[in-house]
Amino acid sequence: MTATGAPHVDPTNTAQLQAWDGDEGSYWTEHDDVFNRSLDAYHDPFAAAAGVHLTDRVLDIGCGTGETTRDAARAATSGSALGVDLSSRMIELARRRAVEEGLGNVAFEQVDAQIHPFEPKVFDVAISRTGAMFFGDPVTAFTNIARALRPGARLALLTWQPLARNEWIREFIAALSAGRDLSGPPPNTPGPFGLSDPDRVRTILSTAGFVDIDLHSASGGMWFGTNADDAYQFVLGLLGWMLEGLDDNGRARALDALRSTTAAHETSAGVVYDSSAWLVKARRA
Repeated sequence: MTATGAPHVDPTNTAQLQAWDGDEGSYWTEHDDVFNRSLDAYHDPFAAAAGVHLTDRVLDIGCGTGETTRDAARAATSGSALGVDLSSRMIELARRRAVEEGLGNVAFEQVDAQIHPFEPKVFDVAISRTGAMFFGDPVTAFTNIARALRPGARLALLTWQPLARNEWIREFIAALSAGRDLSGPPPNTPGPFGLSDPDRVRTILSTAGFVDIDLHSASGGMWFGTNADDAYQFVLGLLGWMLEGLDDNGRARALDALRSTTAAHETSAGVVYDSSAWLVKARRA
């Protein structure tokens, strides 16, 4: 169910609004500590790719609960950071966290970055940590983002590599499928693997007005809980919809398989799965 006062979105992003301003966004907000910690391995490499300077004006696309936006604001002490997202609950939490952290140079808005009329040529860098893969029309979206950047401005993205290189989601799908043929989120469509193909990324960004496009492979462990039971509960809350259509026996097999995989990945540091991502850098022409 979409929250009242939701922003105007491009028709191609209607489903994303319903998800992120609905149950999915609520779940991410309630568990933002887990989601943020799951990406700890990419925190420093992503910050280095963004290279935010003291006076930069930063635009954070799909900012979620605003961790990367606030990081950018701390780096740009004589500049500013604006985070945008479709989720009203995530934006509300991002604003509260900014106040709690005493950051006066950061703002958050609930908008569709694909069509929002940003002030043109004002931002020095645009960033997005796993938030730019969901656009219904990525060429239109990145063209709009490019308009908001000054000539020569930087772009830094963290996007997932293909499903085959991401153990975490492969394992969860295999467990919850209970023998069904569930192939997982498709590539090259709005979703986690929408920007997993390097050639497609280069085509989208070059068409949108970016040059010097570079993709660097990165990998790291993703943390899903302090122990197997924590991870089991978290993943079940996130992906429990995949149990729909199963009979009682199938559901029991799926839940047992999920418990088995989280137990198999429990370490002294918590439940950790392998993952691979692209660090994408480009420059506004």
